[in-house]
Amino acid sequence: MKHVGNKRCPGKFRKVRASIVIVLLVAAVTGMAQDGNAGINEANTQVRSYFDAGTNLMYAVGAVVGLIGAVKVYQKWNSGDPDTGKVAAAWFGSCVFLVVVATVIRSFFGI
Repeated sequence: MKHVGNKRCPGKFRKVRASIVIVLLVAAVTGMAQDGNAGINEANTQVRSYFDAGTNLMYAVGAVVGLIGAVKVYQKWNSGDPDTGKVAAAWFGSCVFLVVVATVIRSFFGI
């Protein structure tokens, strides 16, 4: 092997350096490990705290969808389209679905 300046065996040095970095990372991660139950309980608490805001967001989206649907049904009704009832049922069903899903999830998971 030809030696040029300070660049002796660069491949071996990189492997040793990578091994040292891996060992240090494993040691750091092992030192920071926590009890799994504590992490699961913390995640449960955080998700439950966000659920009320998510439910309110679903109700707000349902209200907006209801308003848009009412305008669309009104436009179809005024133009004399024969499928006005079908469109009204679809928009109303979408609003009811959002409200029912939020309520069922709340009661199912006991939140």
